[in-house]
Amino acid sequence: MKIFIGTDHAGFELKNKLYEYLTREGHDVVDVGPFEFDKADDYPDFAYLVATKVLGEEDEDNTRGILICTSGQGMAMAANKVNGIRAALVWDRESAKHSRAHNNANVLSIPAARLSEEEVENIVDTWLKEKFTNEERHVRRINKMADFA
Repeated sequence: MKIFIGTDHAGFELKNKLYEYLTREGHDVVDVGPFEFDKADDYPDFAYLVATKVLGEEDEDNTRGILICTSGQGMAMAANKVNGIRAALVWDRESAKHSRAHNNANVLSIPAARLSEEEVENIVDTWLKEKFTNEERHVRRINKMADFA
């Protein structure tokens, strides 16, 4: 799977570890930055980069984005401003599973301040493996959200 990953300063260290983990797992991981720690960076810049990269890929089913910031909330909010992105703030395996199965989330937002490296790996594994159910009720709801834009 192709995965675009980005963070702000709060998730910089976790992003680098997650990049290494996902690469070892055989994923095609593209780091959109930042590439060096900068306490003054702004999370919307990296959320936008990940979101537009995800949408720019032809193979939607095999392309995802991962964002990391202190709470995960700012990244999710910024990414969801990009039409076509369904970014989910996820804090455990159950929320990861539902964000894919019911909402077909194409971007995962992770709270760096709240989770251990092991928890993040478990969440990401669950999220990447879970398939969208394609049930009519879920498709209908996603289409309604797309109409908001």
